[in-house]
Amino acid sequence: MGKEVTKEEYGNMVKKASPDSPIFLNCIRAFLVGGLICCIGQLITNVCNVFGLSTEDSGTYTSIILVAVASLLTGLGLYSKLGKFAGAGSVVPITGFSNSVTAPAIEFKKEGFILGLGAKIFIVAGPVILYGVLTSIVVGLIYYFVR
Repeated sequence: MGKEVTKEEYGNMVKKASPDSPIFLNCIRAFLVGGLICCIGQLITNVCNVFGLSTEDSGTYTSIILVAVASLLTGLGLYSKLGKFAGAGSVVPITGFSNSVTAPAIEFKKEGFILGLGAKIFIVAGPVILYGVLTSIVVGLIYYFVR
């Protein structure tokens, strides 16, 4: 039989095999890329306002454009490269949500529309949607009864 590895030995093996993470550099990249995405969103909103759209409509069009562009970049394989570079900076804005829906759809489309695409499109985003809806219901009920 093989030698039993203790937790301490296993921890040492993991430390040796894991590369050091440049945390400060990762934070800077996340901040810059996330900020750039938000600045692009604000630019889109401002352009929509210039063309006479209301603030609410401008926000709607901005969201649609950012989601569409992120989906396109995911389909072209570019958003994953951005994610490797920026980390959380590419995940936190609405573009990250778009990527989390589009990537599984592309990955599972070869399994068919029902069992592949239909069943697994929300494999990553599904829990976010579920708990977001449940939380909004709980908060709404609390607000209703407290008010």
